[in-house]
Amino acid sequence: MVAVFLVTLYEYSPLFYITVVFVCFLVTSGLVLGWFGLGVPVILRNSEETESSSRVWKKQMRQVKNPFGLEIPYPATASVKKGITLTPDCLEDCILTCYWGCSVQKLHEALQKHVYCFRIKTPQAMEDALYNEYLYRQQYFIKKNDKEEKCCQLPEDAQVAEFGPVPRSCYPLVALLTLADEEDRDIYDIVSMVAVIHIPDESYRLSCRILYQYVLLAQGQYHDLKQLFMSANNTAPSSSNPSPGERSSDRSLLEKAGLAEDEPELHEENSKDCVVCQNGTVNWVLLPCRHACLCDGCVKYFQQCPMCRQFVQESFPLSSKKEQDEDESTHI
Repeated sequence: MVAVFLVTLYEYSPLFYITVVFVCFLVTSGLVLGWFGLGVPVILRNSEETESSSRVWKKQMRQVKNPFGLEIPYPATASVKKGITLTPDCLEDCILTCYWGCSVQKLHEALQKHVYCFRIKTPQAMEDALYNEYLYRQQYFIKKNDKEEKCCQLPEDAQVAEFGPVPRSCYPLVALLTLADEEDRDIYDIVSMVAVIHIPDESYRLSCRILYQYVLLAQGQYHDLKQLFMSANNTAPSSSNPSPGERSSDRSLLEKAGLAEDEPELHEENSKDCVVCQNGTVNWVLLPCRHACLCDGCVKYFQQCPMCRQFVQESFPLSSKKEQDEDESTHI
């Protein structure tokens, strides 16, 4: 039937026949390319805009307030012999407990016990989970919004100069932040935070840094905090940032220890605008690459991250439209 129609059409008008065949070819090509996830020709796209036909799944996020904050103000001066300076920044009265030479296996067993056995809300619960598998313990009381520096150091009689070659069986330092007041533990969803800190010694000279951070929830879950890769950096670089040579050296050491992640290169920007339209405010985080580089208007047009070209599986907003409007009105 189709063949008879085409022959009749060709006999009627060869030019019209060629036009019909060409249009059918374009439509078929567009359907095939779209099926395999490739670019569709512009002539076949929607008249409105090139909005992505395959919607990226919006990840449902629940906002919680983290009462704990911990920074290393002087990472270049930290060492096992000299100790380390920590700056806690907490919203409530807290207790900072530092465990030197904490067993790697016992720490991760403690995190599992928080899920399946008992909640780690106090330093005593943490010590019960660790079975005293650490060398030395220090404890400080942190007042609300107090940013006083705390110096953590091994005693001289400990006679510990290094923690051995990698892979190690113990972390140099594990810092635990817990709420001091029992009433506060019923208010906050996050009841404690664990920070695994690397401190350089004679056998492993990787610069001082926080390797992992875990937040422990009252419901019995714990989450690994991961860094977001923002599309823009501050115009004034921090004095504590390592040089490019130090970063490359540190990354090679991390790769040897099996701690390095596949982090995409970050582009230096002078503003925090969307990398596509250069106008909207960056608000969307793309997963799994963790790039925050798109505004509300541009996020719906991309199935791949514009920074690293990795396919986007999920995404979530940093703030809701209502919060953005409130911030703008406050700024005005």
